[in-house]
Amino acid sequence: MSVKMIAVDVDGTLLGPDGRVSGRNVAAIKAAERAGVHVVVATGRRHCYAMKVLRELGMREESALISSNGTVTRTIGEARLLDRTLLPVETARWLCGHVEEFRNALVLTFDKVGPDGEDKRGALVVEHLEELHASIGKWMTANEPYTAHVRPLEMALESESPIQMMLCGTIERMRRAEARLLEHPGVSAVGVTPLRRSDVRREGWNGSEEWPVGADAALHRTEYPERDLSIVDILPAGCSKGAALLRLAEQGGVGVEEIAAIGDNWNDVSMLEVAGTGVLMGNAPDDLKGMAVEKGWRVGLRHDEDGVAEALERLGI
Repeated sequence: MSVKMIAVDVDGTLLGPDGRVSGRNVAAIKAAERAGVHVVVATGRRHCYAMKVLRELGMREESALISSNGTVTRTIGEARLLDRTLLPVETARWLCGHVEEFRNALVLTFDKVGPDGEDKRGALVVEHLEELHASIGKWMTANEPYTAHVRPLEMALESESPIQMMLCGTIERMRRAEARLLEHPGVSAVGVTPLRRSDVRREGWNGSEEWPVGADAALHRTEYPERDLSIVDILPAGCSKGAALLRLAEQGGVGVEEIAAIGDNWNDVSMLEVAGTGVLMGNAPDDLKGMAVEKGWRVGLRHDEDGVAEALERLGI
């Protein structure tokens, strides 16, 4: 069956090591659109930050951009809101306390996108700067115009719900943060096949911490071993690139077997799993490549070898 919808990740997939989309990848995306294929960009970046690199592609204005790992979907052209899920304020407040040891690595993200696709200051809120500048300095500098420094973080939650929370740091530290979060039955892991709550070991959970009624959250991990950097996104329960992609496919009358997904990291697994055809980039972490063999995904070329273009060409697009 032919491919009618393609989902493409941004960092480590569509973008090369220089942070730009190669001419060959741009040509491949445009060729897919001319062939009538729905091209969906699915990224962990928030909408505004993704558009910094997508504007140059000249994609169709009605094309969908899934941002913040699936919490928000907007059109690329007029930033028209198609779908959004907020993290309840009570849940976000609880989580700020639950990760107390890691608060210096915590960022809150709010959806403040205007009609022009731009954010305003306060889209990102941090309590501490030093640790974040040490781990994601370039990102912090690029996003300074949108970042508010609020102490304590909970003050930013007095009148607005975030779309996500983000922890950044070394791989070892972020794995400890992830383990801390998963101690609680209200938090689930997403990024491999979503775990049932009973599947997660919670040795540290003793039921002593109050959890907001009906609250749930999901974790998405992205790792860059060559930089010793890991990002753990805390999202509203049920949010993922895969879930957002399925909703778009259903609305467009596209079957799952007609979807192809291309990604390079753990936060792409949900969309690779739901797609009829999954392509993992050659620069993906080695342990994820091992999973690709088990899942039947093809491992393609690297992001510095025009891996997206090569994947689309092999799909006959």
